[in-house]
Amino acid sequence: MQIYHNINKNTSKGPVALSLGMFDGVHLGHQSIIEKLHQRAQSKNLKTGILTFWPHPRLVFNPSDTLKLLSTLEEKTSRFESLGLDFLQIQDFSPEFRNLSGAEFVEEVLVKRLNVKHLIVGYDHVFGKNRSGNFQLLESLAPKLGFEVEQMEAVNLHHQTISSTKIRACLETGQIEQANAMLGYCYTLTGKVIHGKKLGRTLGYPTANLEVSPLKLLPQKGAYSVEVWHERQPYMGMLSIGTNPTVGGQNLTVEVNLLDFNQDLYDQTLEVYFKAFLHEEIKFEGIQGLIDKLKDDEKRTRAYFQAL
Repeated sequence: MQIYHNINKNTSKGPVALSLGMFDGVHLGHQSIIEKLHQRAQSKNLKTGILTFWPHPRLVFNPSDTLKLLSTLEEKTSRFESLGLDFLQIQDFSPEFRNLSGAEFVEEVLVKRLNVKHLIVGYDHVFGKNRSGNFQLLESLAPKLGFEVEQMEAVNLHHQTISSTKIRACLETGQIEQANAMLGYCYTLTGKVIHGKKLGRTLGYPTANLEVSPLKLLPQKGAYSVEVWHERQPYMGMLSIGTNPTVGGQNLTVEVNLLDFNQDLYDQTLEVYFKAFLHEEIKFEGIQGLIDKLKDDEKRTRAYFQAL
């Protein structure tokens, strides 16, 4: 997959079947669009491409917005690559770009610069200055500008429309299995191991303290069964998100214990896949209560993986 950060340097030789949007999380709804892209590209002899935006428009228009994202740009790019796209165009949401009207965006960007011949949009997609672009505008412009357009219906799971917003809500309330079902994969954190207070090793459960992107959404505070990938090898793990209230902690940390593992991990990058929610953050009366709970979490985590 070719990746372009400057639309003027996109050397992809069209014509192109394309979709556009934030694609936060690249969930099952997004995956259905990409599957349709491949079908249309194959039947019309087109390349496949995605036009996405960075940073998120909400954060551009309102820098104080507290929005957290399901996927960093690197994680999203990796997802796109795994889905077999020919190219990814990452568009900076610059003042010049966001001042294009819907019609200007279609003609100048989609048609003239990207050579789009087939466009697929989501059921609720809007674009252009003041959200002036929508499916009706695309339908009216398509015959004149020489491209075809189709709108995808919402994808439902258990009679519920899949959306990035609903997945965020599930993660923020510890509903990991529901979030994973809508994503079509296990929710992931990627982080570099940094030095912490090294409390875990005194409890018999040494942890790797992860430095995570400040834009990345962290699930609800608590403990989770996770799968941790290190140097292309998977390990069972227990992850904690919280402030360590039992020992008077105040700063939010993300710490993961790899079961049956005793190597130095400092400055290395780990990929963590959330499997199951164990419990909310607990403040114990003493250290022994915390140790007992860690032992129980380990037992439940091992049982979870053995049952797979």
